[in-house]
This record gives sequence, structure tokens and C-alpha cells, in this order.
Amino acid sequence: MSIEKITLGAGCFWCVENIFARIKGVVSVTSGYADGDIINPTYEQVCNGIANHAEVVQITFDSCLLSVETLLTVFFAIHDPTTLNRQGDDIGSQYRSTILFHSQAQQVAANEKISQLAAEQYFEQDIVTSVKAINNFYSAENYHQDFVTNNPENKYCQLVVARKIQKFLTEFSHLLTNEEQAITAA
Repeated sequence: MSIEKITLGAGCFWCVENIFARIKGVVSVTSGYADGDIINPTYEQVCNGIANHAEVVQITFDSCLLSVETLLTVFFAIHDPTTLNRQGDDIGSQYRSTILFHSQAQQVAANEKISQLAAEQYFEQDIVTSVKAINNFYSAENYHQDFVTNNPENKYCQLVVARKIQKFLTEFSHLLTNEEQAITAA
């Protein structure tokens, strides 16, 4: 077992957390705030833009079971990395696309993935995802953790998050944990 962390921002952390938590080799996913100016910010400070933090998920994973490259493939598939400070109707710098690496190998993998996608012209527009070393991370309030699972009646979860999760399940069912595969098959 070789445990690593990587921190990713791909818009609202509710759906990002739920998606990555389903992947075999992921040990844990924590919704939080990173890359900002205020120590231990609140959700309100982040949403108001005064904290300069991004909504992110910090993923702890076993790199013997799951590669950084695979995580990055999922990351780029589940959001639009070509829109600056926006994901769909979620607008603001807190929704920026960002990869906050925890090692030089992760930095190299992120830059290589972006170069590969650009060379393939995978997206019609240029990728604006920032690639930076992690400099701070603060766990979001408890009610944000496992939000989708704990709030299935929430309209945002039903209308926005559910579509992203379905896209992930369609494209990446081979990455699901055994438990998730059983739930999906039922």
C-alpha cells in the first residue's frame, strides 16, 4: 500500500466528492477549500469571494491500485476545464479548475495530461486549469461532507449532480469499487 494525496478543484465539490469516492483505490475524499488567503474559511467567505479559495476535494488514494493519471482522466472528464471561474451555472473564482499537486510526480503527470489533451484537441477551447503546489487546505463544514448521499432530495443534487454522476458511471464503470459495481448492477 502506498498512500498519496492530491487536491482537485472542478466546480462544486458536492458532485466531485461523490464521484471520486466511488473509485477503486480511493481511501477517502474530503470536501474543502484551498489555495486562498484566509485561514480556516467558512463556506460563506468562500462563496462571497473574499477568501480567494477554490472549492476542492482532497483525495487520499492507494497509488498501488490507482494512478494519478487515472484520477486526472476522470477529473478532466467530469468538468469543463476550459471555462475560467465557472462550471455551468456556478460562477465565481471558487469554482475554478485547479490541480493542487502534493509531489513533483503529480505535477509532471498533470502537465503531461494537459499537454496530451491539448495535442488531441480534446476540448474546443484552451484548457485554463491551473497546476500549482498545494499551499493550504481546510476541510469544509461537516454538512458538506457526503452531501449528495445525505441529501438526495436536494434539487441541485437531482438536477445538476445526478447528470455528472450518470456521465461518470457510463464512462468509468470499470473504475468502480466492488460495492459500487453491485449497487449499479442492482
